[in-house]
Amino acid sequence: MAATDRPTIVLNHRADRASPYGPPMTSVLSRHEFTIARDTISAWPGYAPTPLIGLPGIADRAGIAQVHYKDESGRFGLGSFKALGGAYAVARLLCREVGRRTGSPEIGVADILAGRYGDMISDITVCCATDGNHGRSVAWGAQTFGCRCVIFIHATVSDGRKEAIESFGARVVRTAGNYDDSVREAQENADREGWFVVSDTSYEGYREIPKDVMQGYTLMAQEAIDQLPYTDPPTHLFLQTGVGGMAAAVCAQFWQHYGPPRPLTVLADPRNSECWYESIRHGRPTAVHGDLDTIMAGLACGEISHLAWDILERGADAVAVVDDDQAADSMRLLADRRYGDPAVVAGESAVAGLAALLTAAGDPQARQALGLDAGSRVVLFGTEGDTDPDVYRAIVGRSADDVRTGG
Repeated sequence: MAATDRPTIVLNHRADRASPYGPPMTSVLSRHEFTIARDTISAWPGYAPTPLIGLPGIADRAGIAQVHYKDESGRFGLGSFKALGGAYAVARLLCREVGRRTGSPEIGVADILAGRYGDMISDITVCCATDGNHGRSVAWGAQTFGCRCVIFIHATVSDGRKEAIESFGARVVRTAGNYDDSVREAQENADREGWFVVSDTSYEGYREIPKDVMQGYTLMAQEAIDQLPYTDPPTHLFLQTGVGGMAAAVCAQFWQHYGPPRPLTVLADPRNSECWYESIRHGRPTAVHGDLDTIMAGLACGEISHLAWDILERGADAVAVVDDDQAADSMRLLADRRYGDPAVVAGESAVAGLAALLTAAGDPQARQALGLDAGSRVVLFGTEGDTDPDVYRAIVGRSADDVRTGG
């Protein structure tokens, strides 16, 4: 492992791959709620499963059997997996609120899409804090379903990501401080104005809507399960974190589908935003502070989601720390077809899992600790494409279109 002031990888001694997916986890994400999310989202215009790409060159380089990469860059034209979460949570919120106002418990998304309650919905405002992709999804959902939207971004969110959110008709408010500060500002404004927060992170007294966000993400995981070319379960998942909603949703879906022993799950935290590393190391949710500076903008979070903790406290087997230069090199590796694999457009926040895999595979101690060997089958989730085209070009040296066309 890297010679730093602490190990690059920390093992979770509370994890138990042999244990079943029990009631504490089912109260967060369940098969019943997955079915509702799948049936709802798959009926939206433009829905199609995203591809699962085999990367045999990278697998050979890592000394393992297989690597598969779930490419979310084309999801609903929004460029990231977040389209599954924020927009779905907006739809569920509107159904509940219209049902409350009309006294009818049977309001469905089809009723909302048909415009049957347009006047009522147009008076509802949703809001959230974002590093970029979640806010874009919430804004797209608000535009699709007809409500108003205000998005809060912190100081270091790029202008490109701000403009992308505004393109869906949302009002964007830039705040001082980091992501966690913008979360608090969004909640304070919502409390004062009577808005509805649609956050992808949970905190004290706020759990229902983040559950919907995470449940939307489970569709991505199930698509990957259905697309895998082998019947045996994958041996490992390497999952980037942020607040942890995506990682928890993927871990939960694989755990429920395959049962024990589930795949060994490794989380990947950006350096300077290591809230999952610290939480697993201390055995409790632990915040990190400061500017949380990393090129992996969508993962720049200092506080974990407590809903995600309910699953990953036992479901995450280890956490690895990823440096910015490792993430940048992983983006270029995929774009340049370095090991002969298909070219893939992956944004800064899509590659932490890949970077963690390559780092662990090249370290004898880490390989042994994580059980990586010639028979390992690894699944990665490429959670975004070039969601900021200027940032992507600056890192990779070419535009996403050039990468896709071989230019």
